[in-house]
Amino acid sequence: MRLVRRFVKLLVFTCSYRTNTTAPSASSMQETPTRSLIQMGRFTIAAKHHISIAEIYESEMVDIEKAIAHYEQAADYYKGEESNSSANKCLLKVGAYCAQLEQYQKAIEIYEQVGANVMDNPLLKYSAKEYFFKASLCHFIVDELNAKIAIEKYEEMFPAFSDSRECKLLKKLLEAHEEQNSEAFTDAVKEFDSISRLDQWHTTLLLRIKKTIQGDEGDLK
Repeated sequence: MRLVRRFVKLLVFTCSYRTNTTAPSASSMQETPTRSLIQMGRFTIAAKHHISIAEIYESEMVDIEKAIAHYEQAADYYKGEESNSSANKCLLKVGAYCAQLEQYQKAIEIYEQVGANVMDNPLLKYSAKEYFFKASLCHFIVDELNAKIAIEKYEEMFPAFSDSRECKLLKKLLEAHEEQNSEAFTDAVKEFDSISRLDQWHTTLLLRIKKTIQGDEGDLK
């Protein structure tokens, strides 16, 4: 028990390096005790430790690839402890960053995995539509036909998705894209945004899709 307490104190100490040292030193210091925590079977603490490292790479070093790696490691440790909710939170961070980095297939796999994990949970199932929506947007960027097939699959997997505003938006966007109608595309986005505010992540992906419409100037105004 004394050894465990010692390592916990070390974690707190190294986290304080964020304000007292440069980011490389902080991340280097934080990685050292993780191996020992794993050897002691303290997977939840190790997971939190990797999240702290990921946050340093996000905010101080702006190295998203390394942040992704640490969020993935944290998710693995949480899964090992059957802390699925915490694992999903880490995976969703990975999915968001992968999409931003145009690693769409990896993002799709994550959103589909998390969506499938929560759709049978009475408390979490309503969030499944959001994850399938995000996966669909990633599919859409890759290929319009991919998006159509994916949406049909999600509707079959999770019937409530069919009646969601997200699904209805996707179908309007598909129709506008097929017709190469950038104005209809923008109008559909505006209509959705007037009720359910779209964040920067969604806007970025929607702009990427819209830019594939011939002659489009690439905005959603």
